[in-house]
Amino acid sequence: MMLYGEAFDKVARVIGLGYPGGPKVDKLAQEGNPTILLPKTHFENLDFSFSGIKTAVINLHHKTPDINKADLCASFQKTVTEILIENVQKAIEMTGIKTVTLAGGVSANTYIRKAFSDLQEIKVYMPDIKLCTDNAAMIGSAGYYNYMSGKRDNLNLNAIPNAQLGI
Repeated sequence: MMLYGEAFDKVARVIGLGYPGGPKVDKLAQEGNPTILLPKTHFENLDFSFSGIKTAVINLHHKTPDINKADLCASFQKTVTEILIENVQKAIEMTGIKTVTLAGGVSANTYIRKAFSDLQEIKVYMPDIKLCTDNAAMIGSAGYYNYMSGKRDNLNLNAIPNAQLGI
């Protein structure tokens, strides 16, 4: 679930809020109402895709330049939160695990935090807001510990999107 921050950044950039998008979308959404219906992608497994919702927001913004940006942000974060919760509930049904941890920059989003804290059927751990930083800081920390333990790679290392950190 850690890739949804990019969706917030892209939406913020497209509607003119700038970077980083998460806090800016969250702030503007608090002034709006989630009245715009946005698409949700559904998979049989636990995969996520926010490309459809990003495309919908971009198209709405381009086709309707006078669209209420606060309502668009509120609708976007509500829909993303619904997708996250639906997948968590599906994961509970599939695994029986009833504990979830929110992490990364977007876990600071007030709407997401409230929605997850309202869930009764699971235990949700959320770090303090000051600890909800971009996952890049966490990757940097993992790299530091790998470096300190003597693990090295040369400059020919390719990106491996599904690599395990295994510290």
